[in-house]
Amino acid sequence: DGVNTVHLVGRVAAAGEPRELPSGDVVVMLRVVVPRPAGRTTGASVDTIDVACWSARVRRAALRCAVGDHVEVDGALRRRFFRAGGAVASRYEVEAGTVRRVALP
Repeated sequence: DGVNTVHLVGRVAAAGEPRELPSGDVVVMLRVVVPRPAGRTTGASVDTIDVACWSARVRRAALRCAVGDHVEVDGALRRRFFRAGGAVASRYEVEAGTVRRVALP
């Protein structure tokens, strides 16, 4: 039995816009920047994470977020496959179950 749970708190780097896929599904993608803990960095001091918002409730929450807002995201890590230039490629992203703006001290 496994667990696939992701909890992020970071800053919105790219605001979401609804995008309709060829299947007719709608997704809103957010890009969230999360700082790495001090002393535990290997080169980069932040991670930039793509967050996919599929349900209507989560899409609405994501669309209320602006660049620079701090957000809390709970979800699961997913690997997505797609075609790029005739080849199959893949990417990891967080599939959001909840997105909410937060005030950081």
